[in-house]
Amino acid sequence: MKVGFIGLGIMGRPMAKNLLKAGYELNICDVNEEAVKEVEAAGGAPYKTPKEVAEKSEIILTMLPNSPHVRTVMKGKDGVLEGIKPGTIVVDMSSIDPTVSIELEKAVSEAGGEMIDAPVSGGEPKAIDGTLSFMCGSKEEVFDQVKPILEKMGASVVHTGEIGSGNMTKLANQMIVAVNIAAMSEALVLAAKSGVNPERVYQAIRGGLAGSTVMDAKAPMMLDRNFKPGFRIELHIKDLNNAKHASEAVDMDLPMTKQVLEMMNKLQEQGLGAYDHSAVLWYYEEKENVEVKR
Repeated sequence: MKVGFIGLGIMGRPMAKNLLKAGYELNICDVNEEAVKEVEAAGGAPYKTPKEVAEKSEIILTMLPNSPHVRTVMKGKDGVLEGIKPGTIVVDMSSIDPTVSIELEKAVSEAGGEMIDAPVSGGEPKAIDGTLSFMCGSKEEVFDQVKPILEKMGASVVHTGEIGSGNMTKLANQMIVAVNIAAMSEALVLAAKSGVNPERVYQAIRGGLAGSTVMDAKAPMMLDRNFKPGFRIELHIKDLNNAKHASEAVDMDLPMTKQVLEMMNKLQEQGLGAYDHSAVLWYYEEKENVEVKR
């Protein structure tokens, strides 16, 4: 089976490599030539445009930053829709506005294809080791066709409902992650400012009710002062803005999400948007003039 893979960024690159390791023939495309060369060296076949990838592939995977990028790749000049064949399945693994997923699915359907919105959670480390979580919105029979491919990149592949439900699930995920990181940052800064060793606080509570995957992934980074991006602040801002838009559509307020979004926006205004989202810690440290470390 020939699979197209468009979008070889921080996440897409290792995901594509895992498919190649699993034995899939991969047609690849990205605006970053260095990324293309890296995946080509692992066995990918490079193409210049999404249209060419679509012409050569039975299933097309996209992994892009946000809604406008997915729209351009799908509907723009030399885009996927110009090369798609009847029966082709498009799997958009990007985290975008659910309404855009619904819009694009209609366009793919009119061209004779099927579409799944299948955003992922787990960041770069889980993209590398192939243990991402996929949240998939589509017809169930279409999901069943692509599930084996997604399982080569993820440890959890769940069908969440119709098109758009995958990205709505991802927004819920991103809200929970953001609020967890902010609460953990606040607690560790309180401990440090009170003269209690923050590492011992982490070790003491991680096995109890407060323990979480978020805590075990991000607390060690905070304590090591390691804010190399596994998931950038600027991308989390994008997700929380999408959550805010989704909430406005159903007339709901998101007070905690909005507060964390405000913190992240302030960090981005300081030129820190490219750092890992665990750097929300800096917001509290600057405010309280204290540093969390081992």
